Amino acid sequence: MNPAASRRALVVLLSGPSGSGKSSLAARTGLPVLQLDDFYKDGDDPTLPPLPDGSGTDWDSPDSWHGAQALAAIRQLVETGRAEVPVYSIPANGRDGSRTLDLDGAPAFIAEGIFAAELVEACRAEDLLGDALCLRNHPLTTAWRRLRRDLREGRKSVGYLLRRGWRLMRAERDIVARQVALGSGACDGQQALLRVRAVAEAPAPVAAGV
Repeated sequence: MNPAASRRALVVLLSGPSGSGKSSLAARTGLPVLQLDDFYKDGDDPTLPPLPDGSGTDWDSPDSWHGAQALAAIRQLVETGRAEVPVYSIPANGRDGSRTLDLDGAPAFIAEGIFAAELVEACRAEDLLGDALCLRNHPLTTAWRRLRRDLREGRKSVGYLLRRGWRLMRAERDIVARQVALGSGACDGQQALLRVRAVAEAPAPVAAGV
């Protein structure tokens, strides 16, 4: 038996409210990153959920996202170390091609996005999970980070961003509470880095049947 061939990477699911710093923290870990936001539904998908007031799509609802496809990609990355994943374009309001994500022998990888906690139970049941984290900040800090990012990237009109930002800031504590209830551990950035490092440095599990 070749020990190197039997090593399995594990996924660290990184959730948190929009603007909480998930992408920045994921980059700081130095591990491969699966961007779960790339699994959003296309803007013309008839199954997209509306906002309660009917003013548009509720992009903060898990129903706006292909969770089963995201889970399949995580499963393939754990089992084979490589997966073809979508690339989502906000200006195009939909998928804009795909890319190959290769773990290149990394002992763990990050799957980050606002819906990451939705996958905790399934990943744990399939022995794919290294850890599940939820970044937690003060709501004002998150709101300011989110607004700066969205303005810089030109994601939506200023009016839309301000309305969404106000709604999310008021809901932030409930958002974090939901993600914790789904199995993610609430922590700040430094605590998250330590937990990710613990997963990456732990003895690697072996593939079933090896």
